[in-house]
Amino acid sequence: MLWGEVIGKTAHYLEGKGVAGAQTAAELLAARLLKTGRGFLGGFALKEAPEPFLEAMRRGMARLAAGEPVQYVIGEWDFRRLTLKCDRRALIPRPETEELVSLVLKSLKGGEVVIDVGTGTGAIVLSLAQEAPSPKLLIGTDVSEDAIALARENAERTGLGDKVELLAMDGLEEFDEPQFVDVIVSNPPYIRSADIATLSPQVRDFEPRLALDGGENGLDFYERYLGDALNLLKPGGRVFFEIGEDQGEPVRELMASFGFSAVEIGRDFAGHDRYASAVLE
Repeated sequence: MLWGEVIGKTAHYLEGKGVAGAQTAAELLAARLLKTGRGFLGGFALKEAPEPFLEAMRRGMARLAAGEPVQYVIGEWDFRRLTLKCDRRALIPRPETEELVSLVLKSLKGGEVVIDVGTGTGAIVLSLAQEAPSPKLLIGTDVSEDAIALARENAERTGLGDKVELLAMDGLEEFDEPQFVDVIVSNPPYIRSADIATLSPQVRDFEPRLALDGGENGLDFYERYLGDALNLLKPGGRVFFEIGEDQGEPVRELMASFGFSAVEIGRDFAGHDRYASAVLE
C-alpha cells in the first residue's frame, strides 16, 4: 500500500470513530514513523509503506480510536522552539501556556531567579532556559516524581539540562531561604473537582488528574502558594499564573488579599481570561 493511501484510509477510519482532527492525526502518525514533518509527507505519497510501518500505523490508529490524545500516541509535542517528549506522566503542553512564557520573558532583564511550580514536561522552565536573557537560576518543581523524571528526560533531549534544576517537591514548601526569588510562574491545576467529569474523554481519561484538579472552587493552588510566595519573593518580585476562563476576578481578589499589587488579568487567543500576574512591593 502506498503512503498516500495509508494516510487516507487511516483518516477515514478515525473519522468514523469520532476522532477530532482525524486527518491531522493520521498525518502526524505517518510523519512520526517517517521521521519527517507533516509538510513533507507529499514526497512519500507514492512510495510503498513497508509492513512494519503499516503495523505501527495500526497500533497508533487503535490508540487514537480508543480516545488517547495524539500527543501521547506519537510521544512528543512542539512547544515554542522545543520538541518535548510527551506522555501520560504529565499534562500535554498547550498553546495558551506558550503565551504565559511570553509574559514572563517580557518581564526579565537578566540575572533573575525563576521558579516554575508544577513543571510537568518542563515546557515552561526549559523554554525560559532557552530564551531568557541570562537568568541566574531556573528551577522547576513538581509534586509528581514521574513528572520530574519526564522533565529531566526533556532537559536532556533539548540539551538544556545544565541550565535548570528540576526538583520533586510539593510546590514551594521545601525552600527555606527567604527573599531569594525574582519570579514564580505556574500553569497549575485549576479545574473544579466537580467539573472533571465533564471534560472531554481525551483529557479526563488520559491526562493526570493531579495536573487538572484545582479543588472544590478551582482555586486551591492559588490559595496555598500565594502565601508561600510571600516568603520567597524579593521585594518587587512577580508571580505569573495561568487561570481558568472564569477565574479572573476571584484570582485578582485573592492576589490583592495577600498583599500583591499591580494585579493584571490577561486574555488568551479566544478572548478568555487566562493569565494573572502581580507584583510584591
